Amino acid sequence: MKILMATMGLDIGGAETHIVELAKELKYRGHDVAIISNGGVYVSEVEKVGIRHYQAPLHRRSMKAMVQARGILKQVIRREGPDVVHAHARIPAFLCGGLCRRMKVPFVTTAHWVFDTSGILRYLTDWGERTVAVSEDIKAYLIREYNTPAEHITVTINGIDTEKFSPKLTGEGIIAEFGLDRSRPILSYVSRMDEDRALVAGQLIEIAPELDRAVPGIQLLIAGGGNVFDQLKERAEAVNAKLGRPCVTMTGARTDVNQIAAAGDVFVGVSRAALEAMSAGKPVIVAGNEGYQGLFGPEKLAEAQAGNFCCRGLPMSEPNTLLADVTAAFRLSQEERERAGLYGRQVVQELYSVGRMAEDCLSVYRQVRRRKYRVVMSGYYGFGNAGDDAILESIQQAIQAASDEIAVTVLSNDPELTRRQYGLEAVSRFRALRVVSALRQGDVLLSGGGSLLQDTTSTRSLVYYLSVIRCAQLLRKPVMLYANGIGPVRKPANRRRVRRVVERAALVTLRDHSSARELAEMGVTRPVQVTADPVFQLEPVSREWALELLAQAGLPEGRPFAAVSVRDWPDTETFWDELARLCCHLREQYGLEILFLLMQRSQDREATARVRARMGGVSYVLDIPAAPRELMGVLGQARLCLAMRLHTLIFAARMAVPTLGLVYDPKVASYLEELELPAAGEVASFDAGQAIAAADALMADYDGVLARLREKSAQLARAAGENERLLLELLEKGN
Repeated sequence: MKILMATMGLDIGGAETHIVELAKELKYRGHDVAIISNGGVYVSEVEKVGIRHYQAPLHRRSMKAMVQARGILKQVIRREGPDVVHAHARIPAFLCGGLCRRMKVPFVTTAHWVFDTSGILRYLTDWGERTVAVSEDIKAYLIREYNTPAEHITVTINGIDTEKFSPKLTGEGIIAEFGLDRSRPILSYVSRMDEDRALVAGQLIEIAPELDRAVPGIQLLIAGGGNVFDQLKERAEAVNAKLGRPCVTMTGARTDVNQIAAAGDVFVGVSRAALEAMSAGKPVIVAGNEGYQGLFGPEKLAEAQAGNFCCRGLPMSEPNTLLADVTAAFRLSQEERERAGLYGRQVVQELYSVGRMAEDCLSVYRQVRRRKYRVVMSGYYGFGNAGDDAILESIQQAIQAASDEIAVTVLSNDPELTRRQYGLEAVSRFRALRVVSALRQGDVLLSGGGSLLQDTTSTRSLVYYLSVIRCAQLLRKPVMLYANGIGPVRKPANRRRVRRVVERAALVTLRDHSSARELAEMGVTRPVQVTADPVFQLEPVSREWALELLAQAGLPEGRPFAAVSVRDWPDTETFWDELARLCCHLREQYGLEILFLLMQRSQDREATARVRARMGGVSYVLDIPAAPRELMGVLGQARLCLAMRLHTLIFAARMAVPTLGLVYDPKVASYLEELELPAAGEVASFDAGQAIAAADALMADYDGVLARLREKSAQLARAAGENERLLLELLEKGN
């Protein structure tokens, strides 16, 4: 990608170093990166690695400077033609936001700190289409103060180059340059010397005489430049004169922060500077303008992470506390100091790599990057139904695997939930104007998968999906019926409606052969293609994760079990007693524990309770919010499955788990036929004796059923891949 970063300047500072390291890592990965800022000491460093730099007064709030900066920004965006603009401070973000919307360029920001939101300043802020926050507390601030949607915020880290900041460095060049004595203790400190950043620098200078008494011969190496540098340097010189030796050395602005950290025995600082010193293997006292944490160690990791090592919310730094902790740090044995340094470096290597930081940003860029094609998905999405959520997730993953040039917008019952769970754009399926707008902006409507075109649920449901399809057709957008299950459609008027819509579709793929027969019986003559349910391409969670979920359900470790999925259905009073008898038979005859799975918790919980109450003895239920991939992983550990819901049957087939179907709807019977699996019986006339006989027959031929199911599952996974191939052909044809 072509990436343009905009920030105030490139002088010494944690945010500035973050930007430099991010830009260099993106460049290293092959992306084309440019930076626009007011300049600074890091410009030469980025230009050395081939990153272009443009100068603009993005550091000032004056109207004149902002108008000038906007003009330069506009020229640079036109010249660079970036795939994404990434702003890193309030003024650059405000200016970039307006320009990018006008010029139709994707725009993201990074929040490095919290801003004053009083008065007009609230309106001088633009957080872009997506926001990267460098800590969880900044994410909470964005949600609280700006109502930024949580699903639009990605929390990243201050990534550190662990080769640049390494214990291998000695800092000898710095020691020689400033006339330090390696035989005497050295404390390093790095920060901007601005009024709002240099509190601890001033406190170190203040306590220097007392430190000299507590740690004889101590040398303070204080790096950084800013608007209070001269004032602090004057105070440092007064201390040196009083002590009769150069105790405090003020270096001014430096880019070789790695050497500054290497020169010291102990480091004091916050945020990125603290992490860099930890990477260098130094004991670190975490202290800054926003709070004080003290000497970093394992017991303080969670607290430090919560505030991104900035100490937000912690007590303020006090000279006496700082004096005590610095003294204690220098009184550690050499072995204790090395142990503290090794732990700090381990934390950085595991949690704060520059590679992870770059990957976080690339993920955000991919979310907003303009793509060649836009697909709108219509289905039973956003209702908390695991089967339909699995369809959405599997289609999303398959489309992304097929092409990076396809953006997806979902018509959802709960757009916020869909955005949060899958990172997809979503609009309310019942807001007509928004649906029409999404269709108008799209290139293709995908209707499905699932059993959308049926009137068993209601004619109203059928008319809704047909109306969305018809709207797309009126807007002259091609429609793909995507791996649909058709029927049953019983009312003659509804059959005519379905026939007309299907005949006009640009492409029709079906998940089973019975759906093809249903369309033929309606009089549909156009060609259709039988593929497979997209869920056959969905990957389950790991076995370890699945076992953890089983433990949460209370299932004894290592015990074989049968997974059971039931749903509420009218006119089934005797069904619950008969099914309970079947479950008890499986437990007593084959030693299988019974685990109930809730595919749609709000609707399945009561039906599950009915069966469990009639069973007697112990049974288990996984009654926690579980994603489709998690339910699939749990099913994969089962020995047997009893499936009333269709997608429990499909999940089990995907995981090659022999299954008995509980037939409440023709679609379950048709898919059992497709998979060559037996039925336990019709729910409306369920007989435990017949169901037990079917279960015994399956268990007697268990290995044969398993072998056939594995082969069938592999075939259907390959067939499901045809859906994306045909979609790409349709998109390219329309282009």
